Amino acid sequence: MRSRLHSALMLSAALVACGGDGGRAPDIQVQIEDSAGVRIVEYAGVPQVEPPFALSDEPVYRHGANPGDYLFQGINVGRLFPDGSAVVADQENSELVVLSPDGATHKVLARRGEGPGEVIYPYSMFVLGQDSVLVPDRRQSRLTLFVGDSVARIASLPRSSSLGVAGIGSSGTLMMMNRTPSGSWFDMEEEWLAGHMTLFDIETGALDTVASYDHWPRERSGLMNPIIRPVGSVTVAAGRFVQTRSDRPEITWRLPDGTVEGIVRWQPEPPLLTDELLEPVEAYNRMIGWLNYGVSEARLEEIVQADMARYRAMIGQPTPLFGSPFADADGNVWLPSYRPAYPEEGSPYTVISPDGAWLGQVETPPRFRILDVTGGLVLGVLRDEVDVENVVVYELSP
Repeated sequence: MRSRLHSALMLSAALVACGGDGGRAPDIQVQIEDSAGVRIVEYAGVPQVEPPFALSDEPVYRHGANPGDYLFQGINVGRLFPDGSAVVADQENSELVVLSPDGATHKVLARRGEGPGEVIYPYSMFVLGQDSVLVPDRRQSRLTLFVGDSVARIASLPRSSSLGVAGIGSSGTLMMMNRTPSGSWFDMEEEWLAGHMTLFDIETGALDTVASYDHWPRERSGLMNPIIRPVGSVTVAAGRFVQTRSDRPEITWRLPDGTVEGIVRWQPEPPLLTDELLEPVEAYNRMIGWLNYGVSEARLEEIVQADMARYRAMIGQPTPLFGSPFADADGNVWLPSYRPAYPEEGSPYTVISPDGAWLGQVETPPRFRILDVTGGLVLGVLRDEVDVENVVVYELSP
């Protein structure tokens, strides 16, 4: 399966780079330039191509809806193991849960706590092999390596509330970025607060900032909704930093030392805010208000409608181009369509290969959020009609 998928990806890359063939859109206009060692790929418009893969019609399994399943409260991250089993972090329960390859059984790998093998806020995971997973914990500023059911190693992370682990480099070096703003908006003189791409040596504790990027825009009263705003993001794909800003149709790849290696640009029509996009925002705000405010139903509705007025005032205005990007095991970058509520539930996902080939858009089920793509499988979270989260795995078929 994996080799066939890889072949399909290479075929798609060749077709796009050559301007189309064999029934694919022959009118793709793309300019490829190598300048000072930087590969620049620029598309005129947005290529309309059929992706070389799609999610299977039926899932391999769904966990969370059957008697005896784990009751998920708030999944924030998950990864697939080579055999198709999965490890998932539930941030509300502060637990790590391992699911069997068929999703029929589960076990709790780590529970909430500050002792060895316990977690409080795991925000990312990195699978190193079968049953081997590296888990950074933001609250405890530490990194735990689980092998099987045991703790193989614990290492300290920088005690910075803003830095987070984005990926793993060579020789045990961690590739880090800003998870939260590293300064104050009120002290900003520039239009954007800078984030930083940083290398961290686990053995020596040395931090080395290799590049900066636009991370968070300056807030100015009356000019920007506090929620619907662009952000700058950094992820790691195949050992390289991947830099984006959600109001720019551009992706930049950087080597671990910060050197720019490649850039992809395209020319989309600006997406506009609609009533349809705001429907889940209102439902989400009502749910959060019901959980937190402790007021009467009438008062809650007043609060919700006052909050929604800020959004409705922006209907017809441009929104960010995409949500938070992530990379799959082959280094392809996935850009979810922008959603103001549940931003990772961004079907369709635009997929771009490491060499800049436009692979097309992948459709996913409604209320589905992708956590990981590897080994011909897609791991994700599906919210049911009452917002209960289930873990679902699909095949990614050529």
